[in-house]
Formats: sequence, C-alpha cells, structure tokens
Amino acid sequence: MKKKRVFAICDLEEAYVVRLADYLNSKGMLPYQVLAFTSLESLSRYAQDNEIEILLISTDAMTDEVREMNVRRVIILSDGEEPGLDREEAVIRKYQDSDSIARQVMSFAGETKAVELPENCRILAVWSPVARCGKTLFALTLAQTASEEGRTLYLNLEDYSGFEPLFRTTYRSDTADLIYASRDRTQNLAVLLESAVQTFGSLDIVPPAFFPDDIRNIRPAEWLEFITAAAAAGDYRTIVLDIGTQMQDVTDLLERCTRCYVPILTDPMSRAKVSQFDRNMNALGKEVLLSSMVRIYLPEVTVRSSGAALLDDLAYGKMGQFARRLLDEEAQRAA
Repeated sequence: MKKKRVFAICDLEEAYVVRLADYLNSKGMLPYQVLAFTSLESLSRYAQDNEIEILLISTDAMTDEVREMNVRRVIILSDGEEPGLDREEAVIRKYQDSDSIARQVMSFAGETKAVELPENCRILAVWSPVARCGKTLFALTLAQTASEEGRTLYLNLEDYSGFEPLFRTTYRSDTADLIYASRDRTQNLAVLLESAVQTFGSLDIVPPAFFPDDIRNIRPAEWLEFITAAAAAGDYRTIVLDIGTQMQDVTDLLERCTRCYVPILTDPMSRAKVSQFDRNMNALGKEVLLSSMVRIYLPEVTVRSSGAALLDDLAYGKMGQFARRLLDEEAQRAA
C-alpha cells in the first residue's frame, strides 16, 4: 500500500500543535498523514529522510533553515504579527477553528479544485444502519435508472460486495487501485478509470475492492477527493455510492452528498437501530444531515439472474419503478 503524503505542523506551543494535528487526523479532513512537531530539531531530523508535502509552521519557528528543508509547500501559521515573508509564502491565521484552517490549507495547496464536485454532477448515497434491507440491489437499480438521464458511475464501498460471482467475471483492477492512483498526481486518472470500469449499457461500475483492508482505513476526505476527481475525469452526471456500515466517520461523507437514501425495515430490531442512529446524530448536532436523509421502504424483489440481465431485471421491475419515482422527486426538489 502506498504511503500517504505528509502534512506537517510545527509550532513551539506544544498543546496547540498536538491538539490541531489530532483533530485533523481524527476528522479525516485532509488527504494527508498529519504529523505534529514541537521543535525545529525534530522537524529537521524527519525532513532529512522524508519528503513533506505541506508544512504549516508558526511565525516564531520559521527560519532560513526551514526554507532549505525537503518541503514542497510552506504555509505560515501567524498569530497576527507580520512575519516578513517571501512573496510566495502563504499565511494562515493561527487562532481560528480547525475546520477553517483545514479549508485554507487545501486552498493554498492547490487542492480546492480536486474536492469541488463538477457543477452538473450529483452524488447519491445509499446507506443504512439496518442490515439485509436490500440496500445494494436498490443502489444498483438507482444507478441503472439514473444512467438513463446521463453518464453514471456506481461505486461500492462495502467490505464484501460479492460482485465477481454476481457478475460472473474477474477484475484486473478495482476501487483500491484507483484511489491509490488518484493520490499520485503523476498518473492519469481518466485513463486508469476508463481501463478499470465495467460498462453495462449506459452504466459504469468500478469493481469493488477485493481485499476489505485495502479500503477500510480510507478517510471520508480521501473518498471525496477521489470521487470528485473521478466525476471530472469521466464527465459523470451522477455518482451513486453504495456505502457499508464499516466506513469510519461515515457521516462526514454523507454530509457532502447531494442526497442520502436510507432503506429501513419495519421489524422491532430494525426500528431500534434506526432510533439509536437518530439519537446519535442529534447528540452530535447533525440535525441537518438527518433532515436531508430520505428513508425508504423497498419493494420486495426476487433475484433470478446475474450480470447485465440482473441490472435489466431490476431497472424494469418494481425496484426500477420505485427508483424512477425517487429520481423524479429529486429533480423536483432541485428545480
């Protein structure tokens, strides 16, 4: 597995730098490994053997020695004093909320374009706290019906998708290969995407990861960076995400989606799980996400085919009719 690029923070105020690094790592807001340094000596030792993609460094720690280190981009963390910077050195205010610092770092690092979804593209997520609710069949149907309106990409982010036996094929590359390639700016994601996707009619499917561990530790910010890059590379109008319950900080990704469909069931255990999820979201202050979720009871379908025939059966059966109605409602909301 390729190592993540390094985003280093150096500040002589130990409590501040450790707290900021821990927060950014825990939220997964940046597609980097965030490292904290509380002295120039430790930073210098690390830079001797490792490349630092971005260095966010406080004014009082900035020296000419730092400018000679193995660092691709330096950003000054200013406490309000004018540091006498070189013309190309960017400045971020030190005492502000961590989310704002992360957004400014991404902008200064030239990452903003990578995480902006193309204007004419939407992300439709399918996720549920309830197991065995028909989520994947619905997500496939949603993608297939959406592809009737324009180019659509389906991404399965589950641990075990079962797609190779379901589609009676073996994949040479999968989602994990593409997301690691997207980290490497020297590779052409559009070419790699075209060679990896499996096309069924007007629907493109990226083969799910074969080994769950290959994607289990990918953070929401990295998923979003890859998804938006793939949307632009493939000129997709719709991205459908089939998300499993194992993803870390899943709500951080769901909040960035255009719409999240949540299949649920009526039995007591399922209702209890949904109730617990609602309480968790309210406790975390995520009422906006809750209000944007569309909870659905799926029609019962019987799977009798596989591969392209399965997609056709879904699209032109009861599940397809159900998905088209949802897409029509989504279009009315957007109008």
